[in-house]
Amino acid sequence: MNLMQIHGQFAALQAQRGRIAASRAPERIGYLQQFKRAIEQARPDIHAALQADFAKPAAEIEATEIQQVIEQINFAIKRLETWMQPKRVKTPTMLTGSKSWIQYEPRGVVLILAPWNYPLSLALMPLIGAVAAGNCALVRPSERTPHTAQVVAKIIAAAFKPEHVTTVVGDVDTAEALLDLPFDHIFFTGSPRIGQYVMQRAAEHFSSVTLELGGKSPAIIDRSADLKRAAQAIVWGKFVNAGQTCVAPDHVWVQREQAQALTQLIIKQIERNYGKGDYTRLQSPDLANVIDANATARLRGLVNNSVAQGALVALGGQSTDHPARFAPTVLTNVKPGMAIMQEEIFGPILPILVYDQIDEVIMATRASGKPLTMAIFAENQAIINWLLREIPAGSSMINGVLLNLANPHLPFGGVGQSGIGNYHGFYSFKTFSHERAVFQLGGLNVVNLFQPPYRSVAKRLAAWSRRIMSKR
Repeated sequence: MNLMQIHGQFAALQAQRGRIAASRAPERIGYLQQFKRAIEQARPDIHAALQADFAKPAAEIEATEIQQVIEQINFAIKRLETWMQPKRVKTPTMLTGSKSWIQYEPRGVVLILAPWNYPLSLALMPLIGAVAAGNCALVRPSERTPHTAQVVAKIIAAAFKPEHVTTVVGDVDTAEALLDLPFDHIFFTGSPRIGQYVMQRAAEHFSSVTLELGGKSPAIIDRSADLKRAAQAIVWGKFVNAGQTCVAPDHVWVQREQAQALTQLIIKQIERNYGKGDYTRLQSPDLANVIDANATARLRGLVNNSVAQGALVALGGQSTDHPARFAPTVLTNVKPGMAIMQEEIFGPILPILVYDQIDEVIMATRASGKPLTMAIFAENQAIINWLLREIPAGSSMINGVLLNLANPHLPFGGVGQSGIGNYHGFYSFKTFSHERAVFQLGGLNVVNLFQPPYRSVAKRLAAWSRRIMSKR
């Protein structure tokens, strides 16, 4: 798409922003219902596209791409009228008779920059909040999953008029052209490095941003944990989508005397899920491809460099470039300073680190930045509470992984380098809204008593005000 077409689409969105912003709940619910129908009608195309882009298993397509979006739409449809209502707030005693409330206004024209790892759901889920809040939107799917990008464009075209929601499909130059435009809000999902650049570009137009990023998300195994339960959860969460999940366990910490037992349980669970032979696991139909040959080369480099530093390959390590495949891999004898621990892995490699005292885990995790999520496996509630208190994170899961994303009542987002802002459920509506404060003055206007020249009544009122405030 050329620059003139992009500017034309943006101008059309700006021209309609006022009408869309003025829409009532029934109209917006109608948009969401049509959106849901378009997704359901495109189900065969979605499966074909995700299979073509990176051989994603059908069960994972349904669970992590299609149903995630449909459930979020259903949740919004049921509650949107309530979300849109002005929220009354208290008014101070000295302003008795007046009223205060918050009303939600759409931000205007918003840009959604979607990633490649969940190319359908991470393009469409933010759009639910944008539409519910009354915005016009432009969605740019990732060029690294071209088949799914075309399906996203088809769904949006079937559900919305182009002056309400539209799609731009293109490469990095297209994304750059979009960042030149004065969007009111930019919603970006991707790496911290690119997120930082998006934030810099947004500042040129005073655009607000939501950044959904990533990081080194740990799974921490306390000595009180059920090791078998932990192994089952970690293997599932790590290797779904071939490890290309921002909230997957990046690495595991386990107490030293339990390390061997946990490693064996993890290996057995991998063999149960993906097969016993190296070639069988590499070719498993239940394991997605990694995105491309560049990704396999990067993952091989992480493993090779870590092995050179003393890590051991307990399982896996096999890969191919065409198709881009990487077998489920487990590394042991991993230390915090190794190559594998210097960046988000984003692939089917699981490093296992050991600790003697839990303080070691806390210090190492803090040193690597605030994670997007943290999984804690423990039966000791005191340890759970301590870790929640001592390690800041965007979200946390106790005795499980990933499933917090399935609860639309919870916000999802990072903190610090793992992200800014959050979404899902009401929090999506809130992210794409401006909370406008409104104050309606009552019959008693205390300001009149403070008009110069100041009189004794003003002094008495000031003294009364101080007494009221001191009692609060």
